[in-house]
Amino acid sequence: MERDLVRRRRGHKAPLDLTPEQVVALDDQGHAARAVWNLLHDWWTLAGKCPMRRASLALADQHIRQARIELPWLSVLPAQAAQQVLKQYHRAWINCWEGRAAAPNFKSRLRSRMAVDVPQGRDLQVKRLNRRWGQCRVPKLGLVRFRWIKDLPGVTKSGAAGRITGARLVKEPHGWYIVFRTETVVDTVRPKTTGTVVGIDRGVTVPLALSDGSKREHGPWLTDGETARLVRLERKAARQRRSCTPGQPVSNRLTRTYDQIARYRATAKRRATDWQHKTTADLAGMFAVVVVEDLAIANMVRSARGTVQDPGTNVRQKAGLSRAIAGEAWGRTVELLAYKLADRGGHLIKVPARGTSRRCSACGLTTPGSRTTQARFACKAPGCGYVINADTNAARNIEHAAGQAVAGLLSPLDDGDEASTSSGVAST
Repeated sequence: MERDLVRRRRGHKAPLDLTPEQVVALDDQGHAARAVWNLLHDWWTLAGKCPMRRASLALADQHIRQARIELPWLSVLPAQAAQQVLKQYHRAWINCWEGRAAAPNFKSRLRSRMAVDVPQGRDLQVKRLNRRWGQCRVPKLGLVRFRWIKDLPGVTKSGAAGRITGARLVKEPHGWYIVFRTETVVDTVRPKTTGTVVGIDRGVTVPLALSDGSKREHGPWLTDGETARLVRLERKAARQRRSCTPGQPVSNRLTRTYDQIARYRATAKRRATDWQHKTTADLAGMFAVVVVEDLAIANMVRSARGTVQDPGTNVRQKAGLSRAIAGEAWGRTVELLAYKLADRGGHLIKVPARGTSRRCSACGLTTPGSRTTQARFACKAPGCGYVINADTNAARNIEHAAGQAVAGLLSPLDDGDEASTSSGVAST
């Protein structure tokens, strides 16, 4: 019997357990990769607006090879990792020209995240050591251990059928991590023909309010003690920053304070991402269609400071709201929902956001004064008088607007075609 199969590409992130010597060596590789990017950027931008003066990929690759021979500090970077930097830089310009991203910029030492690519999966030689640890080989670094969190395809018998196509080593405030690029072969996901539809209203007070009346909430990402410690560190950094000379490198003490602040913020982000993964997986398993608002989040978190001639109003209140919105990471929630729904045969729909919080979900009319408080909606339309939680009312309006969708994301197609994030293969 023939089976329709698709290749599903995913990433798996795990912390590395490096020796002090390996940390130094990997830091050198990360700085070398950043330097290659910046040199390519300078060379590319020197051509100005004349495309004919820009260097070709073949010429750039030739110069990178020669530089690795002549410059000892650049030779610490593996050849394939250096070539991957060139490919990524060229891809960044293609994304810019096609309108998917902004133009690539110079990568500063303090504001950019160090990363080193291992483009070939066969070079990794991944092996499981025991229940807690795995092992892989990194070019110019040797064997390194990583935390075994889940089975990887093609490594263990219990893992899914597939392979590891490559990896990327990234440095975060808590240390170095390895992100495996995996490819598994799975049966084509058929669209769900039955199932419930739910609208979701994203907010700050209530993170996710569903049209069925339920809510998905969470506590603070940091404990009271961690929050107090973070505030003290931020005040300490402000005092140390006042003693720095403008235009000069910051002191080592201020750098250490910044590193401590970054670790607390990374802890909060990691806990938030964990909650989002678990919550979106639960929602994707419960519902066939999820409807969300098409929000312009970048405009919502824009500063209200204004200019000297036209200063803004309620700047501090707006800044607090923007921080709260950014802390909820609404865009990441939608991205996680989209691919988890596609994996389970469901799909995500975006609808216009205009009026969803002011319109009555019972009579469909928008009457001034119906939003009595932040949490209560009482319709003022004649003959209605419908009273409901304001967030639930908005979620129901979002569900009702599914017929006016502005976008459908990662929806499984009919005829057995796979979702847009995978490439299909046929097998028997």
